[in-house]
Amino acid sequence: MPTFKDHFSGHAEAYAASRPAGYPRELFEFLATLTPGRRRAWDCGTGNGQAALSLAETWEQVVATDASAEQLSHALPHPRIEYRLAPAEASGLADGSIDLVNVAQALHWFDFDRFYAEVRRVLVPGGALAVWTYNLARITPDLDRWIDRLAEEIVGPYWPPERRWVDEEYRTVPFPFHEVPAPAFELRERWDLERFVRYLKTWSSSTRYQKATGRDAVEELREELTRAWGDPAELRTLRWPVYLRAGRP
Repeated sequence: MPTFKDHFSGHAEAYAASRPAGYPRELFEFLATLTPGRRRAWDCGTGNGQAALSLAETWEQVVATDASAEQLSHALPHPRIEYRLAPAEASGLADGSIDLVNVAQALHWFDFDRFYAEVRRVLVPGGALAVWTYNLARITPDLDRWIDRLAEEIVGPYWPPERRWVDEEYRTVPFPFHEVPAPAFELRERWDLERFVRYLKTWSSSTRYQKATGRDAVEELREELTRAWGDPAELRTLRWPVYLRAGRP
């Protein structure tokens, strides 16, 4: 298997438990309009299968692949989902066998040219590719300032270079397909402070910072985060704008 940029296998269990649990239903309703058939979808870079589970509500079969065995070990089973260990650029899928290729929060780690060649190979005529990402959570002005400081100043130098595509909201990512206009979507969750702290610790920059320095940047900010949050048990609404691009060969 070709090497891949693996920033999450080392904390796959925490990733599965602490990342947003699901995406907006309206997003998947939109994806269902992109293809003439809903027989088979490929969720590429599935991680622990969050998007695959929602796709399985609409598509007859979902093939969910990831290059990390550790991530897949935390995926929830579903009768219409087949999980496979495979890199994005060499799926093992048959030619012309997929109606929709979906990539949630993972495209920026791929070899674009090789992945897009694989997409063209596996899509049926009229099939489509949809890719999306989300960036930093927005909560309240006070909390947002600490989120931004953590992301940009404290662990900022430790983001992998591919993170730039997320910061640019996928606007600048190469996308050599006939693009379909997509509506705006927003991911929302209600969390307490402890859940939010666990999420911050799953950032690739947070884990790389800790490995390089031996320090936990999030714990070092806990007092400030608590002050801005208020009662740690209080549930607050976190919002992540979703940046989606969709198209056909």
